[in-house]
Amino acid sequence: MKPILAVLAAGMGSRYGGLKQMDRLGKNGEVLLDYSVFDALKAGFGKVVFIIRHDFEKDFQDVVLKRFKDSFQYEIVYQELDSCIPIGMISAIGNRSKPWGTAHAILCAADQLDAPFAVINSDDFYGRDAYFTLAKFLSDAKEEGAIVPYRLDQTLSLQGNVTRGICGVKDGYLTSVDELKNIAAESGRIFSTVGGVKRELPASTMVSMNFWGFPPDIFPELNQYFDDFLAKQDETPKGECYIPSFVDHLVRTGLLNVRVLTMSTSWFGVTYKEDRDIAIQRIAELTRGGVYPENLWE
Repeated sequence: MKPILAVLAAGMGSRYGGLKQMDRLGKNGEVLLDYSVFDALKAGFGKVVFIIRHDFEKDFQDVVLKRFKDSFQYEIVYQELDSCIPIGMISAIGNRSKPWGTAHAILCAADQLDAPFAVINSDDFYGRDAYFTLAKFLSDAKEEGAIVPYRLDQTLSLQGNVTRGICGVKDGYLTSVDELKNIAAESGRIFSTVGGVKRELPASTMVSMNFWGFPPDIFPELNQYFDDFLAKQDETPKGECYIPSFVDHLVRTGLLNVRVLTMSTSWFGVTYKEDRDIAIQRIAELTRGGVYPENLWE
């Protein structure tokens, strides 16, 4: 079976000030994930699973899906507060309004992810070479996971702090993922500042941008991991269950080997509203250079 692409598109875009997964950045109204899907199909992915919320389904259909027409096979999956939550843990919802995070999102899509699959953010541009490399890996190595990491200095925003998963790597495999907040450049150096304490990070540090590859048999372990997360909601009622934390658990306990697929592919994205002008410019440059056609889906 061809690998599957799972697109995380249920985020709320609080720092962006709106749903960045539906912000039109291309000349013909394309959003950033148009280019991701286009690259993934070129690389040999066979199906795309979009994970969204019910409350913006109509807008997603109008802004994104309508352009695809019958260009490829795709499915829609919904991530809601009560999705995949055992009856005995419904009380964990409380007064919560935010989704449960990216690990919960792929759990919601388990029924559609029945082959080796990749996971991406809808608001990140990863580069076509990255899709080809991960597609080949998923076709050849079905017992392992993979990550396509990026250099830290190439993933910062000029507009404010970011959160990144700092990757520990040994002999080509991931050994840990340490989620660090409040990362920003200062006078040519990069720091993570937590509780007033600064930690300097090398520019070449490899970080997770949520570009993962997984075998389809991870879901029993993910189910258990999410249940354990829910059981601790009294301690962290606003916590989110993230993919990097889940992967860190897998590699530290020896439950999954995760290959690190490094390359020179450039990343860009839209964390803050002010980032969109740079994204528009980068897309225009790639289109003028012939990487993408003027109209992707004609």
